[in-house]
Amino acid sequence: QVQLVESGGGLVEPGGSLRLSCAASGSILSINTMGWYRQAPGKQRELVATISGGRSTNYADSVKGRFTIARDNAENTVYLQMNSLKPEDTAVFYCNADLLERYGFTSRWAVYWGQGTQVTVSS
Repeated sequence: QVQLVESGGGLVEPGGSLRLSCAASGSILSINTMGWYRQAPGKQRELVATISGGRSTNYADSVKGRFTIARDNAENTVYLQMNSLKPEDTAVFYCNADLLERYGFTSRWAVYWGQGTQVTVSS
C-alpha cells in the first residue's frame, strides 16, 4: 500500500511564502514524475508544477517565477516553495506521484494522490 502525505499548508498574507511537502511511503520501487495540483472552490483541479525523475520541471504560467518544485529521491519527497503568494492562489493543494510499486509477486505502475492541504492567502 502506498501513501502520499502532504504538509505545510496554512493561512498566509498576500506577498508571503509557504513551503509544502509531500512524502510517499509504502511498497515503492521507483518514482517517475511527481507533481502538485490545486483546486479552488468551484473550479476544476489544475496543474501547478511537475518534476521528473531527472529533475526536469514544468510550471503553470500563473506560478512561473513565484513557485519552485524540488524533490528528494532518497526520501521519496516532493516540495513546493511558494513565494509572493496572491489571494488567487487560495486552494486545496494535492501532490501526485507516478510510481512503480510492488504488486503481489510482481510490480505495476500506478498514480497516487495525497489527501490535500489547504492554502489560504488573505489579509
